[in-house]
This record gives sequence, structure tokens and C-alpha cells, in this order.
Amino acid sequence: MPLLFVAVTALQVAVLRFVDPPFSAFMVSRQIGAWAHGEWGFRIAYDWRDLDRMAPSVPLALVAAEDQRFPVHHGFDFEAIRKAQAHNQRMVARAEKRNAPVRRLRGASTISQQTAKNLFLWSGRSWVRKGLEAWYTVLIETLWPKQRILEVYANVAEFGDGVYGAQAAARSFYGKDAAGLTPAEAARLAAVLPNPRRYNVRNPGPYVQRRSNGIQRQMRHLGGNRYLRAID
Repeated sequence: MPLLFVAVTALQVAVLRFVDPPFSAFMVSRQIGAWAHGEWGFRIAYDWRDLDRMAPSVPLALVAAEDQRFPVHHGFDFEAIRKAQAHNQRMVARAEKRNAPVRRLRGASTISQQTAKNLFLWSGRSWVRKGLEAWYTVLIETLWPKQRILEVYANVAEFGDGVYGAQAAARSFYGKDAAGLTPAEAARLAAVLPNPRRYNVRNPGPYVQRRSNGIQRQMRHLGGNRYLRAID
């Protein structure tokens, strides 16, 4: 059985290096959840676009917002994990001192990990899911080039409730194709990650606006389109 699992999952990932996924596990889960709650008219918004048919600002904004060490790590950013643990310990200590809820804990998931989770797994927290996420991350990093990882992530990330991928988000929130997104618009899309059901692209609050401005600064700091061309 273990060998069969390894073979099936490796084949699954290998095929998706060349075949664009028609849906993700998160999309299926969201659609089934809507039907389970009687939302019979709910429909997932998803429209695949190759990376070269998106504005370069889209993948650049995702890297700037989510994983600035994306080109150099191999799926897991241990430096980011250490920093997130230290930050979260400080936040917990402050909350306990003030007898207040803990606010804005920091995660350290890479784009590769998020691609694995969104494409193949389910939401929630468990050791089983984390183990599978790690395994699929290893497979993705082994079998896909970095450009493919970024392309798939840009297409399966959720930017609003039921809105998956940059093209569907561009049409839903800006009334244009992903190819026409400006750096500011791409940054705002990236700013709602990883909680697109709490934060709103169309009506951004102060937090999203501040985060969007910070992402734009990081996009310039990374070097713009030159940075993307250097990946892979």
C-alpha cells in the first residue's frame, strides 16, 4: 500500500505538470459545502489563464505578499518558520499579559505548500493533512519547475468567496482580464490572502489598503519583471 500511494500521488503530480487542473480540492469542497447549506444557485468562479497571459504584476504580487524566498527554497522556508514562531510567541505573551485574545499570528507556508494544500487537500488542521501537505510539496518541488508552481498557484488561490484564480478575480472585482491588471490591482488581490473570505478586494478596509501598499513597495524592491524572469 505505501508503494501504491507513492506511485499514484507521484503520477498525479507528474501529469499536472503538463495538464492544467480543471478544478482543485478546495473548489470541490466549497461547492459541495454550498449545496449542503441549500445554496443551489452558488457557482464557483474559475477560469484558467497561463502565466504568460496574466499581467506580470500578478505573480510578482503573489511572491511579494506570500513568499519572497520562493526562488531559493525547496518547498519549505525554515528561516521564515523560525521568524514566525518567534513572532507568534511574542503575540501570545502580549495577549496573556493583557488578558486579551491573540491577534494576527503569522504563518510561514510557502507558495509551494499552499499550492499543494489548495490543489490536493482540504481545509482545517490535523497532523494527517499537514503530513500530506508536506508530501505533496516535496513532489511538486521535485517534479515541477518554479514557473509551473507559480502558474498553478495563481490559478487556484482563492481571492474571494468562491472566486478562484487571478482571471476569475480580475473579472469579478475589476471587470477586466488578468492580462490588464495594474500593479496596484494585483497587489490588492494578493493583499487579501490568505483570508479572502474575511477581507474584501472590492471594498478594502484599512488593513488591506496598508498591506496592498506594502506589497507594491516589495514588488519594486524585488526588481519588478526582472525578478520573475530570473525564476527558473
